Amino acid sequence: MKHFVNLKDISSKDLKKILIDAKIRKKLRKKLSTLEVDKGAPLKGKLLIQMFEKSSLRTRLSFYLAIKQLGGGTLTLKSNELHLGQGGESIADTAKILSTYGDGFMLRTDSDKKVEHFKKYLSIPVINGLSPSSHPTQVLSDVFTVEEIKKKSISKLNICWIGDSNNVLDSLIAASVKFSFNLSIGCPKKFEPGMKVRNWVKKNKKKIFIYNDPKKAVSNADVIFSDKVISLNDKVNKKKKIAYFKKFKINKKLMAHAKKDCIFLHCLPRGNEVTDEIFLGKKSHVWQQALNRVHVQKSILLYCFGKLR
Repeated sequence: MKHFVNLKDISSKDLKKILIDAKIRKKLRKKLSTLEVDKGAPLKGKLLIQMFEKSSLRTRLSFYLAIKQLGGGTLTLKSNELHLGQGGESIADTAKILSTYGDGFMLRTDSDKKVEHFKKYLSIPVINGLSPSSHPTQVLSDVFTVEEIKKKSISKLNICWIGDSNNVLDSLIAASVKFSFNLSIGCPKKFEPGMKVRNWVKKNKKKIFIYNDPKKAVSNADVIFSDKVISLNDKVNKKKKIAYFKKFKINKKLMAHAKKDCIFLHCLPRGNEVTDEIFLGKKSHVWQQALNRVHVQKSILLYCFGKLR
């Protein structure tokens, strides 16, 4: 049994094995319809229980399809429907019940501690579908998308992030260490990545490059990533924060400072951090990026269930 909580905790070898499996599985699905099961139904009879404490569209849909295509089933719960949310049942007791009824647990939460507590008490694999400091399933899928489009290892590419320092960026930073790619980050000084993640990079003898000038950040970039500047639960003065990021808006003028064949990716949902011209233009691959979540998450599930080929 293996958990999938943070990219930092998973070896580069295992992450690469997951991506290789996902590439094969995507190719084999070309002629299959949405709910047709993969050959061999590797997770036949398995139940994935999902719990969402935060809104979700892509994570919810992609995990639903992932387990279905592998021959298993899924049950989706909301924390306010459980005793955990309203009746005061402990995480330890909830974890015992989840382990009794299900074979795997996917949690999307507003608490990193909650993920760790479930990991401690569950006797089934736990997958982090998003927490305040990590979005590992999103970023591993993004690595897959980059290599699929660029047709080369991400280790040979210059990756750029323009935007806020959030859970997606933290996982992208972890990925830059695990996959050894150059990562440039463009953001206002006040919104730079925290010392905890920067010290972790240093400890692993790697470097990330942080710029307060977006033009310098995107210079020589093969890929530009972004995310919503104002997240759903952002408890800040929104007008002030948007003003800080005004010159970091991704538009045609900024993209011109990157490589000619630079592509744009966004984990969605989007805000006003990117223009329609870029988001809906030829350089954007956001819909392919979203769909690839299914393929990669299938291989993550197989990794967690000990069935990765």
